[in-house]
Amino acid sequence: MSLSIIKPGLLDTIQDLGRFGYSHWGINPGGAMDTYAGQVANLLVGNHRSEAVIEIHFPGPQILFNQNALIAITGANFLPSLNEQTLSLWQPIVVRKNTVLQFPKLKYGSICYLSVHGGFCVDKWLNSYSTNLKASAGGFCGRQLKKGDELIFKENAIYFAGLLKEEDTLETMPWRADVRKAYEYPHEVSVMKGYEWERLTGTSQYDFTENNFVVHPSSDRMGYQLRGIPLKCGNSSDMLSSGVNFGTIQLLPDGQLIVLMADHQTTGGYPRIGHVVSAHLPKFAQLRPSDSVHFKLTDLAVAEELLLSQQNDLHILERACQDHLNALVC
Repeated sequence: MSLSIIKPGLLDTIQDLGRFGYSHWGINPGGAMDTYAGQVANLLVGNHRSEAVIEIHFPGPQILFNQNALIAITGANFLPSLNEQTLSLWQPIVVRKNTVLQFPKLKYGSICYLSVHGGFCVDKWLNSYSTNLKASAGGFCGRQLKKGDELIFKENAIYFAGLLKEEDTLETMPWRADVRKAYEYPHEVSVMKGYEWERLTGTSQYDFTENNFVVHPSSDRMGYQLRGIPLKCGNSSDMLSSGVNFGTIQLLPDGQLIVLMADHQTTGGYPRIGHVVSAHLPKFAQLRPSDSVHFKLTDLAVAEELLLSQQNDLHILERACQDHLNALVC
């Protein structure tokens, strides 16, 4: 069982939840930009949440299914269609072999994810399936997917042909994920103060929380560059390079901001004025160039509560999806 890339998209890569424990070697975690959408995609089709998925940026690829498969598409809405029949997001779908999946139009969001039941047969590098483009390692041959690439599926125990009605190209399963809470108020993002927050002048601290910032077109998987009112530090002394994370907000020399994303460097020498809370990284990752964002200061207790609530929702979804899939097998 497999799928083939007929036409590649802008940037299609194999990703999972990331590669941790190697920052001292200069190897960043990487992984999915929107880890929530990636996890939901896997849970909907009965996979472990850390299974490999395809991360897709717009314009998306054209994909041929060489065998029947159970798939899910989550995250951004690129109006996915199978043989020109529109597909639902956040819902598992059985697709017939020799059908073509494509993503013809951007409706909202920045990144979407494609999962298949069982996952993909790709090798792990340093305990992760994620593609590290700079190291040319992990994922599929350490690179983005190209025309002619074939991704083999892992074995599964479900006879998908039996779930398809005669002559139908697809069958949408009757369960779906409710993700409204994770993505509500998409332009309002909670942040905690960073180690160098106090270096900002009082006026800049006020401007940070009271003004909107706009995502710049040069943003990528390494960092989202923001444009807005320039911020200033009262203390201009040099900084030693220090550890940074996914979501660290750095103040650049020109007074603009960059929010480090999945492929961020492991250390940085710019002031870390804030950190996007983990629970809001998914909706922040879905912002597109020219989208605005408003930062709202919060504390560690609230950040932990938000993350625990999100993880609890994933646990509930996992149990529900497993029950539905077990019913299909039985």
